[in-house]
Formats: sequence, C-alpha cells, structure tokens
Amino acid sequence: MFRSVLTKMLMQNRSISDSSLKKISSNAGHRKRLREKFLEAGLYGFLDYEVVELLLTLGTPRKDCKQAAKDAIRKFKNLKGVLNADRVELATVKGIGLANSIGVILFKAILERYLKQGLTPKIILNSPKLVAEYLQARIGGKTEEHFVILYFDTRNKLISEEISVGTLNASLVHPREVFKKAIKENVAQIIIAHNHPSGDPKPSEEDISTTKRLIEAGKLVGISIIDHIIITSGEHFSFKDQLTI
Repeated sequence: MFRSVLTKMLMQNRSISDSSLKKISSNAGHRKRLREKFLEAGLYGFLDYEVVELLLTLGTPRKDCKQAAKDAIRKFKNLKGVLNADRVELATVKGIGLANSIGVILFKAILERYLKQGLTPKIILNSPKLVAEYLQARIGGKTEEHFVILYFDTRNKLISEEISVGTLNASLVHPREVFKKAIKENVAQIIIAHNHPSGDPKPSEEDISTTKRLIEAGKLVGISIIDHIIITSGEHFSFKDQLTI
C-alpha cells in the first residue's frame, strides 16, 4: 500500500522527473562520502572548497553545494577569506543565500567562542608574529574597527582579552578604560591592537600619538604595554618591531 501511494505521488508531481531523482540521489551520495571522509580522518586531505562545501550542506537540504563552494573560494581567495566574510558578503556568491550560509557563520562563531573559552588561558604569545596570527583570526576580517586588549602574565601567557567595537578615539582608548581591568586583576603586561578594515596596516598619526600616550600612562601604574599591533586580513604592523615606542 505504501509503495502504491508513493508511486501515485511521484506520478502526480510532474516537477520530480527521473533525472531530478537521480540528481538528488547523486548529491546525497556525494554528501555521504564527504561526511564519511571527515569522520574517518578529520580535515586531512580536504581542499579548502571541500571544507566550505561541507559547511554549506548543513543549511542546504538537497542541493549540490560543490560549485557554490568553489565560487566562494575563488571570490574570497581561501578558506580564511570565506570565514572572514559576513552573511551579506557570502550571499553575493551564486548558490549561497542568507539561509544556507548558516553552517559557515555557525562554525566561525563556535571557533571564536572556543578560542576565548578553551584556548585563551593556555596560549603563549611571545612574538609579534604569533600575536598577529592570533589577532587576525579574531578581528582580521572585520569590516568595522575593533580595539583589542590582551592581558598577559610575566611569562607571556595570555590570561584574558577584551574586544571593543568602534574607531580608535579618545573615549575608547582612555587610559582609565585600558588599564582598569589590568589593575583589578593584577596583570603584568598588556598588548593593545586594532584593525584597519581598509587593508592598509600603516599607522596613522593618531595611532602613533595614542600609543605613546598609553605607554606613558602604563609606566605610571606599573603595567607595561609590550606592543601595539595593527591588523588587516593579511598583514600586520607591530610598533615593537617597526617603530621605537
């Protein structure tokens, strides 16, 4: 009985042709193989577009996501670029909409929370390059300016962080606000950072004067600012490495 009812439904639904059914079946098989590959060996052997494809399937019931994933990598250069894109930017790629981009957005949100809750207390950042790599994952792809304070103990172990949204102005980076948490938690040293959404990491005159002002304030309260790093999606500028501060 069930078989006859199903046959009748398929016959009545002209939109579902034999070729359409074969395509759906093929897509389902491809997804299954992709997921089994991940479950067996993680992301080892995955190309960037395959990672994006896997994420897109989370929000796409049956449609093939391979071409959309390849187009996303082509547009945003690599996996990092795709993850740094927001939902509106992702939706400019054919085959990716505001609904089925949920997998990509969710993965990035989980990664950010994991970094903050799970990895942060264990990270040792003892060079501008390592700090820059960490910060690029946090704010490198943001389209708005973000100001970050990283709090360290005497062994360069990252204790915690604070991220604020907004331009680098007097109220956002007032010494009172910058050092308040550091004093309260008896932090030994901090690194400050902000991003340049324009993509140019070169510091402005305001960046330089703000940095000098905060360093002098830190000396008064006994907390060292060991660096100020400007971040873009692919580059960084370290005051410690490139300017005398």
